[in-house]
Amino acid sequence: MPPTTAQPTRTTPLRVWVNGQLYADPEQARVGVTDHGLVVGDGVFEALKVTAAGPFALQRHLDRLNRSSVAMGLPAPDHGLIRDAVGQLLEGQSIELAKIRITYTGGRGPLGSQAAYGPQTLVVALDDAQPAADVARVVTAPWSRNEHGALAGVKSTSYAENVRVLAYAAERGASEGLLLNTAGNVCEGTGSNVFCVFGGTVVTPPLSAGALAGITRDLVLEWCEVEERDLTLAEALAADEVFLTSSIRDVQPVERWDDTTFGPSPVSSRIARTFADRSGADLDP
Repeated sequence: MPPTTAQPTRTTPLRVWVNGQLYADPEQARVGVTDHGLVVGDGVFEALKVTAAGPFALQRHLDRLNRSSVAMGLPAPDHGLIRDAVGQLLEGQSIELAKIRITYTGGRGPLGSQAAYGPQTLVVALDDAQPAADVARVVTAPWSRNEHGALAGVKSTSYAENVRVLAYAAERGASEGLLLNTAGNVCEGTGSNVFCVFGGTVVTPPLSAGALAGITRDLVLEWCEVEERDLTLAEALAADEVFLTSSIRDVQPVERWDDTTFGPSPVSSRIARTFADRSGADLDP
């Protein structure tokens, strides 16, 4: 049998809202066994950071949820309803660091790949989050990301590939697995975007390489000078610095990628400080 993951110790209790109802006991929350999100992964999601100040960049996450929904052929979700759910989940909670997960699926459907019958299912959950480590160790996955696929750049619930890649990384003592695309260029991590530093120049793969348009990635591009271009694995491993971005990691330097070790990361650290200052000053940039 495959190993199971132990329940974590929580500082923020798990709270769940499903289709308009907030459940006092998350174990009582239910979706149907014919829900297309369960049956064939016909759904999209967002995960965003929550601090004592509140949820970060919520509107950007809702906008991306819309884009993913359109790409999956789902109607746009009700932003007002989601905001109300987030408010209910956070009411009365004392939070240092947590995350909100928004899941939106096709709803009831056939036990196959035909279109769902609906109505759509909307789940919003509040869960604990652990601060990211100061640095990351990453490995290159032996599988490719298809930059031409129907789900390229879509944050869909079809995440089994990422689960497999992350397990591959964990088996090798890494916290993230990085994928190349079918052209052999660097694409992204299972839940992060990749940046490389060459001298004073910061480079990240373009979205045409197949990467998801990460919210933190977008903000780093807006707040810092970054060049978007394709990177081979050999080029990336020859960088002076490498860092990852994601909603929970923020900006995280990489200390080791496969067998390559990176030294001090002054540029990455500067960008991390810029991101911390700018994000701290504006909760919904």
